[in-house]
Amino acid sequence: MESPVFEEFDPAGDCGCPGCAHWRRVLPHSPAGRFPGHPAARRAALVVAAVTSSAAIGAPAVASHAVPAAAAPHARGPADLDVPAGDRPGTPQGPRAPLHGPGSRAAPPASSARAPSISRADIIERARSWVTQKVPYGVTSYWADGYRQDCSGYVSMAWNLPGNEWTGSLGKYAERITKEELQPGDMLLFHNASDPQGGSHVVLFGGWTNSARSHYVAYEQTRPHTRRITTPYAYWSNSARYVAYRYQGVTEVTDGTAGAGADVAGTSAAPVRTPFPGAAYFGPGAHNKYVTELGRMLVRRGAGRFYPVSPGPRWTEADRRATRAFQEAQGWRGAAADGLPGPLTWELLVMGEGRDIQTGASASSVRGPAAGLSGPASGPPAPSSHGVPGYPGRALFRPGAYGDHVTRLGRQLVKKGFGRHYTKGPGPRWSEADRRNVEAFQRAQGWRGGAADGYPGPETWRRLFS
Repeated sequence: MESPVFEEFDPAGDCGCPGCAHWRRVLPHSPAGRFPGHPAARRAALVVAAVTSSAAIGAPAVASHAVPAAAAPHARGPADLDVPAGDRPGTPQGPRAPLHGPGSRAAPPASSARAPSISRADIIERARSWVTQKVPYGVTSYWADGYRQDCSGYVSMAWNLPGNEWTGSLGKYAERITKEELQPGDMLLFHNASDPQGGSHVVLFGGWTNSARSHYVAYEQTRPHTRRITTPYAYWSNSARYVAYRYQGVTEVTDGTAGAGADVAGTSAAPVRTPFPGAAYFGPGAHNKYVTELGRMLVRRGAGRFYPVSPGPRWTEADRRATRAFQEAQGWRGAAADGLPGPLTWELLVMGEGRDIQTGASASSVRGPAAGLSGPASGPPAPSSHGVPGYPGRALFRPGAYGDHVTRLGRQLVKKGFGRHYTKGPGPRWSEADRRNVEAFQRAQGWRGGAADGYPGPETWRRLFS
């Protein structure tokens, strides 16, 4: 008879039986299925008794040892069963890495955080895609889209970041906000700096589920797979240590109370807008759907005369000339009007903001996306496409914005008695002082939450200048 074979095993991540729940609670997680620093005596063991069959050697069968009965399989719970966060071990996560992992040929993330533009609706849609696919949790695993299958990789995916971040670096792509300012697509982050593997976690905010704002819809990557679940604010465990953040590249901030891309019953989602795909999708040799979409948007803004036939998917000189005409309509010159769309050009087009090519109407000009501009063009702003006199659009009031419209807004805030956050006169560059003064004005209107986020929408502008 052969000796029994002992095989160590890990508690199943998606099993709801008391045994697996216990071992998941007391044993640290390791992606390799081992638990460093813990002796084998602390691990469960599966005993498989192998008895050499006498028939194999041509002898009559002799039952010298009783063969143990096969163990009954663990009873499984529902497909979405998960152990409450308070009963789970710390959430392990991988370090910063390029798409598809350290071994890929992709370039690692840039040392300085960049924030590609994306709408709230797109963030939620991307988050839902992993929920639908039930992407398994994994610290060293990468999904087909290149993002790491842990909590920070999930948020990197939803925000369409250029690489995989971790809880210690996601904040570089965002700005801190209050609980009242939370909108769908924002994140709630707990980074345990002293022990990053000891409880650090991040979830995406999907919208409030009650008027008391005590519970919300959370999108998170956790064991056994991605889930969407109603969660107590701020989280099941370490609640006081979670911080709310807003992604810097989000393209719309609403003046309404529900927030764009709201994910709870009774609220409507914002229209889906395509985020800027990157400069590599445009220019000589480019051939893709984004070139077609760019051309169609330009035609709607007055560039029809540049296209003898319908816009592409192949990049042509007509695309370059039309893009340059739109950029020059914004008052941009030099490298800022090179005929190749950058993030700001794309954002103005998808948001329906900025000046049209033919009429030059709608917005006061802004500083272009490239350095070396001579400054904003002068002249009074024309009526915008939103129907509010002089309102230049949401995209022109955000970090990095520069132009006469920012100065005009600041002076009107001072005139209305909402300039206390200015340490010096309102300038042409958007600042945190501008945002806080706008927020104070919005709160004076009785607005709360996303309606008082400090970014002027059409209604804020109308009331401020009426």
